[in-house]
Amino acid sequence: MPRKIAAGNWKMNGTQSTLAELEKLEDKHGDADIAILICPPFTLISACEDTPFDIGGQDCHTAQAGAHTGDISAEMLADAGASYVLLGHSERRTDHGETDALVAAKAQAAYNAGLIAVICIGETLDERENGTTLDVIDRQLAGSLPATADALNTVIAYEPVWAIGTGKVPSNDQIAKVHAHIRKRLQDRFSDGTEMSLLYGGSVKGSNAAEIFAVPNVNGALVGGASLTAEAFSPIISALEKA
Repeated sequence: MPRKIAAGNWKMNGTQSTLAELEKLEDKHGDADIAILICPPFTLISACEDTPFDIGGQDCHTAQAGAHTGDISAEMLADAGASYVLLGHSERRTDHGETDALVAAKAQAAYNAGLIAVICIGETLDERENGTTLDVIDRQLAGSLPATADALNTVIAYEPVWAIGTGKVPSNDQIAKVHAHIRKRLQDRFSDGTEMSLLYGGSVKGSNAAEIFAVPNVNGALVGGASLTAEAFSPIISALEKA
């Protein structure tokens, strides 16, 4: 069975004082039987190492080391205490022009460093309205996942770009259709595709988490702003534990 994962992407938020929220979260979910993943900014990864939660970076470079000012390698993330890394988030694809091929190269670098890659895919509003959502998903899955991907080193996060931080959420039927499509594509390509965890991301909050987690093939969530405080993230974690 795919592992249940509640993942929090802090994006460009968080300072040392924010770590107090992890202490509050530990009081409530320190012994959770699901995976709780926190992806803070690079500056806080080492500081999070002593928590009971899995820690991830928000990006990595394709190279192990070199003259790449401002970049972080997968090896550096692992050395700092990370076990996961987010790759191909729509904000990276849009703001930094990241291609599927680049995401795949970064994923391979993550595997080489012993990290689990959370590979993000999803369509824009124009693509949704033009009826090309599944075509976009097919292209991103084919181009962003290395042949070496498997259920142990890869998690897929479906995040419709138009739902990220907007408060808009696809219908349960829309989520179900895309997640079923992703599952089928993974099963077709990988021998353990049935076991890969599929996360939904895009305006997930405590009030809608339970119904989202009831959708088939949704094994957890990649949460943005609602993961920044224990008060907002805890109900999402609780809903996944009960799902």
